[in-house]
Amino acid sequence: MASLTVENYAKTIYQISASLDGRPASTGQIAAALGVSPGTVTSMLKTLDAARLATHRRYEGVALTRAGRMLALRVIRRHRLIELFLMKTLDMSWDEVHDEAEHMEHAVSDLLVERIDAFLGRPEVDPHGDPIPPADAHRLDDGEENGTRSLAECGTGTGFRLTRVLDQSSEFLRYLTDCGLALGSVGEVERNPDGAGLMRVRVEGRGLALALDAAGKLVVAEA
Repeated sequence: MASLTVENYAKTIYQISASLDGRPASTGQIAAALGVSPGTVTSMLKTLDAARLATHRRYEGVALTRAGRMLALRVIRRHRLIELFLMKTLDMSWDEVHDEAEHMEHAVSDLLVERIDAFLGRPEVDPHGDPIPPADAHRLDDGEENGTRSLAECGTGTGFRLTRVLDQSSEFLRYLTDCGLALGSVGEVERNPDGAGLMRVRVEGRGLALALDAAGKLVVAEA
């Protein structure tokens, strides 16, 4: 069974690579994401290479092997199912579940994760709209689904439904909650842009002004 550190590295490398459209992650990017020194990353990469979980080529970066991707996706699957479980069963808010899932994702067994998945009815997305990998996944299209785009890209008069939140920091999620925006919220763009670096939307009868930067972190489908 992989150690907590190995799992964290595999997950981090996978997520960085996914954000780069599949390109290798650099040691600097990994170090920044994990809050460690580049030297620590380089040392750990030798362990991942010996375990045949990742390959590191100088000047090219770090790429997971098939086994490394499968490990990363198992951890991501655990994390996202735990988030949803905490929200559904303990009534925790979507800005509270991430940190708890970070602690729990390394402690639960595959059997318990499977039971959680079945209990929740085989959900496809977590509380933030991120796709939940199947148990045997070795690849996951973790980008935007067909027919979706950022809210910032929607023109005046466009009806939308919020399907995913890309910035999952507690502060941003609480900001969305204060705005009355939740996953599945339906609204309409009243004006984009409004001339002040903002866009105007109406959600369930409530008018909102959103910074374009914030709107760019919201993935929506046309409604």
